[in-house]
Amino acid sequence: MASVISTDVLIVGAGVAGLWLNARLRRQGFSTVLVENHSLGGAQTLKSQGIIHGGAKYALHGALTGASEAIADMPRRWREALAGDGELDLSGVRLLSEAHYLWSPGTLAGNLTSFFASKAVRGRVDQVKGDQLPPALQNPRFKGKVYRLAELVVDVPSLVERLAELAGDSLLAGQKVEPLFENERLIGLRVDGLDILAQRIVLSAGQGNAELLASLEINVPAQQLRPLHMVMVKGPSLKPLYAHCLGGGPKPRITVTTHPAANGEWVWYVGGDIAEAEGVARTPDEQIAAAKKELTSLLPWVDLSQAQWATLRVDRAEPAQSGLVRPDNAFLADTGRLLVGWPTKLALAPDFSDRVIHALEQDGIKPGNVPALPDFPRPPLGKTAWEQLLP
Repeated sequence: MASVISTDVLIVGAGVAGLWLNARLRRQGFSTVLVENHSLGGAQTLKSQGIIHGGAKYALHGALTGASEAIADMPRRWREALAGDGELDLSGVRLLSEAHYLWSPGTLAGNLTSFFASKAVRGRVDQVKGDQLPPALQNPRFKGKVYRLAELVVDVPSLVERLAELAGDSLLAGQKVEPLFENERLIGLRVDGLDILAQRIVLSAGQGNAELLASLEINVPAQQLRPLHMVMVKGPSLKPLYAHCLGGGPKPRITVTTHPAANGEWVWYVGGDIAEAEGVARTPDEQIAAAKKELTSLLPWVDLSQAQWATLRVDRAEPAQSGLVRPDNAFLADTGRLLVGWPTKLALAPDFSDRVIHALEQDGIKPGNVPALPDFPRPPLGKTAWEQLLP
C-alpha cells in the first residue's frame, strides 16, 4: 500500500450517513475514501428501527414542529431510491413494510383530534380496518383504532449491504485515525500509517466524532448523547407489527418494528416512551419486566410464553442542544477543509448528504484527476443486535 494517496473527499464513519454521502459523491464523479474502524453500520445505524419517518411522530400533540417539516419529504426520496430511480439506486434493498401505523388502543381517542388537525399529517393518514390491519392486530379482541401513515420501514442490514456495494473500492478499514497537518493547516488524515490527502474531510462517525474532534483540538461543534434502553422479543407466536402505540402524551407509548431472525421467526424491536427516561434508569431485568407488562396489557391475545427477551442500550449521538432536546434535522458544521456532522436519524441521511454537497458547491470543490485507489482492507458488514443477543 502506498504511504501517501490523494482523494477528493475523505469521509470518516461508515454508518448510514457516511455510506449514503459516499455513494452520492461517487455518483457525481468525486473520488472518495470512506474510513471505518469497526464494521459497516455496526454502531448506531443497525440499532435503528428502520422507520423512514415523515413527521407524523413529531405532531402527536397537534402542533406543527420544525422536525415534522424538515423530515416531511424523506419518505418520497427514500421510495424513489428504493425503486431505483432516485438520487441513489437502492433497488434490491428489502422493504419490511410499505407503511408505518399509528395505533390508538381501546377508547383512547381524545388526543387524536388535534393530531389529525395538524398540517403535518393532512393527506398522509388513513384509517384501516379488518384485513387491512397489521397482522398482529387482526384479532377479535382488538378494539382500538389504527391509522396508516405514509411512511415505510426498511431492512437496515440489506440497506447497509447495498450502500457498501455502491461504495466500490472506496471503503477502508482503519483503526488509528490522526490529523495530518502542513504548516499548521489540516490537509488530510493519517490512517494506520497511510497519509490520505483530501480537498475536504467529512466526519460522520456518530459517537466517534467526539474523539476525532478532540484529536483536532476542536470544541465546536460539541456532541450530545441521548440514551435509549430498547427491548427485543423473539418468538414463534409473533406476527408483523410496525406501529406507534399512542399514550396520553406527545410521544408514542411504544413503537414496535418487526425484523426477520435467522431461524425464520420474527423479532419485535420495541422503543418509544418505554425506552426513554424511565426505561434508561431500569436494569435489563426491570426493563424486560416492564415491556412484558406493557405488551401483555396492549396485546393480551399474543402468546409470549415461549418468547426470548433481551435489551439493548443505545446512545444516540447528535450535535449538542440546550436541554438535550432532539435536533430537528440533519446537522453539518463547516469549518473550512473539515465538515462535521450528524444525520440525527436514519431517515435524514439524504438531508445530511444535501448539506455536505451544498458546502462543496459553495466552496467550489469539484471532482479532480485523482489516481486510482490501491486495494484497501475492507471493513466487514455489521450485525444486528438480535443476531448477537437472541440466538
